[in-house]
Amino acid sequence: MDFSMRAILLLVLGLVIGIIGTVNVVGALNARNPMPRAVMVTMNYHLGALKQAIKAKQCKAVDIQRHLARLQSTATDIVPVFGMTEKPFLDDAENLQTRLQHALQAAPSDCTALTAAIKPVGEACKTCHQRYR
Repeated sequence: MDFSMRAILLLVLGLVIGIIGTVNVVGALNARNPMPRAVMVTMNYHLGALKQAIKAKQCKAVDIQRHLARLQSTATDIVPVFGMTEKPFLDDAENLQTRLQHALQAAPSDCTALTAAIKPVGEACKTCHQRYR
């Protein structure tokens, strides 16, 4: 075997090993826990629906209560799903849950009341995202 044939063989072998390694890394990344993202996507969906209702000026009390209830329910999953035990994170999660509870108790039935009710919720989300994203 001459030098050029050996070089080609090593190059092909290196490419095969690289492809196998890449497939393994991509598989490991895809196997990560999907729950943290799912919680955030779900919360974004419900908060987005409320913001869209305000924008469209179509704020129905029953829809508002449903979305706020789902936001509050999903927010209770934040701590166990993310698995963080740092006090600032726990405080942020508790603050969000408190603000959602207040929004639910306010029972907004029109767009003006909804806007006022979700403003503190959005602020709580923003604070946490600035700290942990």
